[in-house]
Amino acid sequence: MAEQRQLLVFTGSYAEASDQGLRVFRLDESSGQLTETGSYAGLKNPTFIHVDAERKLLYSISEGVNADGQKAGEAASFRIDVQEGTLRRISQRLTVAGTTCHIQRDQGNRFLTVTSYHGGMTGLLRIEGDGSIGELADVRQHEGSSVDAERQDRPHPHSSFYSPDGRFLLVQDLGLDVIAVYRLDAEEGKLVAHDTVKLHGGAGPRHLTFHPSGKFAFVINELDSSITSLAYDASEGKLEVLGTVSTLPADYTGENGTAEIAISGDGRYLYGSNRGHDSIVVFGVNPENGSLSLIQHISSGGGHPRHFSLTPNGQYLLAANRDANNIVTFRVDAEKGTLQATGYEAEATKPVCVIPVYFNA
Repeated sequence: MAEQRQLLVFTGSYAEASDQGLRVFRLDESSGQLTETGSYAGLKNPTFIHVDAERKLLYSISEGVNADGQKAGEAASFRIDVQEGTLRRISQRLTVAGTTCHIQRDQGNRFLTVTSYHGGMTGLLRIEGDGSIGELADVRQHEGSSVDAERQDRPHPHSSFYSPDGRFLLVQDLGLDVIAVYRLDAEEGKLVAHDTVKLHGGAGPRHLTFHPSGKFAFVINELDSSITSLAYDASEGKLEVLGTVSTLPADYTGENGTAEIAISGDGRYLYGSNRGHDSIVVFGVNPENGSLSLIQHISSGGGHPRHFSLTPNGQYLLAANRDANNIVTFRVDAEKGTLQATGYEAEATKPVCVIPVYFNA
């Protein structure tokens, strides 16, 4: 008898420590309806999360206070009860000197990386055998500025993602208009400076995704509402800018800032979120040269779609609208790449991150 797969959806949010900042939902794959199964209070602003499905672990950033009474980064790890759809905390500890906005795990389950937007740094933390968060192994501090005097007067790393082979870490710095590439020295527990890719001035790179082929990467730029396509040389760990497209309709003149980016499992379609226009944009991807062609803009179903994710099978897209306090479910047309609202949404206070994951029951 085949194993029954369970699809759970985890959300992080802006929250006080007394609030249920982390939530767990079960997704009905026949309808797209979300049903809450569990939640966790005890973390301040558990905004971004990362899930290790194989080991049934969830990692979350949060906001702590150091010995001097200053705000600092914090992280916690949880054991996931798949049957119950609940979380049990394993560990919680301070990470880097600044508050953090993103967390990621290396493929070998040895390290977590956290990025500090306000502190301008990326931290490398060890993962212990039981899933608890270990010591801070390394910190890389960025320096400099870019062209936007208000938003780019200092470094603002916004995310870190490992290359498909796990050898390199790519850090998107909104404040510097660069993608900083580090080589992971796992033996020494160090991030070694490897390369820097400069984007156009005022771009504000935020999040990144790789094409399934590994030949391309795509970065969504928050400040000028654009997506830049890059060629990726896996052997050298090097990126080359190919081109940039707008995420907005040509006739839109209002305020906007982009947030999340994701690609379909077959690499044919790319998705991005607009905050202000409050939409999800869909592009077709040219597999030969990584160029993008506009397919659709669709309302995200609420204000400020800060994050979204495709389900692992690509059947649904889940949009987290911070200002509408909801998670909205869209059905994905696998052939066309287009989105259609299912009519279902789930309540979640100030959601910032939504991660759907399959587990073997």
